[in-house]
Amino acid sequence: MNSGVNVLSELPNRRGLMLFCPHRMEESISRISVQELWQRGIRGLILDLDNTLVPWQREELPPEVSGWLEEAKQAGLKLCILSNSVLGRRVARVAAELNAIHIRKARKPGRGGFMRALQALHTRPAQTAIIGDQMFTDILGGNRAGVYTIMVQPIHRREFIYTRFVSRPPERILLRFFRKRGHV
Repeated sequence: MNSGVNVLSELPNRRGLMLFCPHRMEESISRISVQELWQRGIRGLILDLDNTLVPWQREELPPEVSGWLEEAKQAGLKLCILSNSVLGRRVARVAAELNAIHIRKARKPGRGGFMRALQALHTRPAQTAIIGDQMFTDILGGNRAGVYTIMVQPIHRREFIYTRFVSRPPERILLRFFRKRGHV
């Protein structure tokens, strides 16, 4: 490593419950160091849209998120919004505002959307991170695809009813389990 850059080697495959465990947790996207991502060898970011970049079903980027994304782009990171949304106009508008790639109908946690994102970003899994707020879509899918997974707190309490009442309760249980064992 002559350049002093700590490039990630291929991440080991996660199995069992560890498929649900993020490599890292942060309060919000703006708390992630762009410089640290670059030093880890990350060159592409796969980004969840709802409650990661914007409040659920909205398009307005909070100023701190917008500023962070601008910093990421200036550092040379390529951006791809990966959304399960079937209706892509909102996703396309946000992506256009960010000058980012977007992929809809991702079917997260399936690997297909992640593979399309990697192709669009022209990065390998070890050079790519997913940032998202949901364990059972963003983190599970990212771990299955072999990318570095970063879980953030949802921007807003308002979210899809299924997420709130079906996904979040077991997610809280698993996060407690992972914290207790020092995984996050």
